[in-house]
Amino acid sequence: MKKIFKVLLASIFMLCGASAFAAKKSIVCVTYPEYDWVMNILGGKASGFNVTLLQKNGTDLHSYQPSVKDIASISSCDMLVYVGGESDEWVEKVLSNAKNKNMVVVNMMEVLGDKVKEEEFVEGMQGDEHEHEDEHEHHHDEDEVEYDEHVWLSLKNAVVIVNHLSEKIQSLDSANSSVYKSNAASYVKQISDLDREYEKAVATSSKKTVLFGDRFPFRYLVDDYGLSYFAAFVGCSAESEASFETITFLSKKVDELGLKSVLTIEKSDKKIARTIISNTKEKNQEVLEMDSLQSVTESDIKGGRNYLSAMKKNLEVLKTALR
Repeated sequence: MKKIFKVLLASIFMLCGASAFAAKKSIVCVTYPEYDWVMNILGGKASGFNVTLLQKNGTDLHSYQPSVKDIASISSCDMLVYVGGESDEWVEKVLSNAKNKNMVVVNMMEVLGDKVKEEEFVEGMQGDEHEHEDEHEHHHDEDEVEYDEHVWLSLKNAVVIVNHLSEKIQSLDSANSSVYKSNAASYVKQISDLDREYEKAVATSSKKTVLFGDRFPFRYLVDDYGLSYFAAFVGCSAESEASFETITFLSKKVDELGLKSVLTIEKSDKKIARTIISNTKEKNQEVLEMDSLQSVTESDIKGGRNYLSAMKKNLEVLKTALR
């Protein structure tokens, strides 16, 4: 009898545990920056939610392919946060077939509205010289506008999105609304303080131009502080080989501007940057790396990498590049 009672009791605890788990609100974040923002807003209440980050294996936004499990997670979640650009257009298809029709959906580019920038080619960038080649062949693409998806690399954008996320999370759990509002305010202050540090650093720097021997996802960041830039590729480019013309142009720019460094993004093999340097007059520039937060892994998160720490490191790199 006691044995039967123990089995029944264990079963009840299991059912209660399952019910408690099922009662948790679920939030799915496609990329890392918004995941980190959500976790900061939730703060000590995070254990009351099931928060899922989809892109956690180092695959960036542009090459990510959702698994069946990812699609199922989105379909039934209470809140979904995604960038909203061309790279995650697949999300729209998932949403059209989602089980939860009352899902709170946050498309970050929609939240930002006219703050979103069009992708741009600058002088010397790979592809620029071919952009208007054979106009008859490409006339059907003339009206198609491509937008820069790397909206999180603007601290000013981050403030707007964090405040919006806070409002949506409050709608999911109104009982703890004041907690989320307070957490968001505290976090926004940290972001704004860092924004002011960037403004001060740029205002007191001797250089006002950065040069990337790589893709360039930092358009929002440089525009925020009035910086100019040159780069081998646009931010969303899949190209990895720079032409002789691009290398030559960028090398001459390094000489012309007296730059002491050539920048890359994380996980770059730095070959293009080194080739640019080898073609300058001095051939002694540094290769510096900035973190675009596009390929964060679980181990990175456990190791302490987060949005603010990455942007603080980027500030230190920027200070060196602009000296």
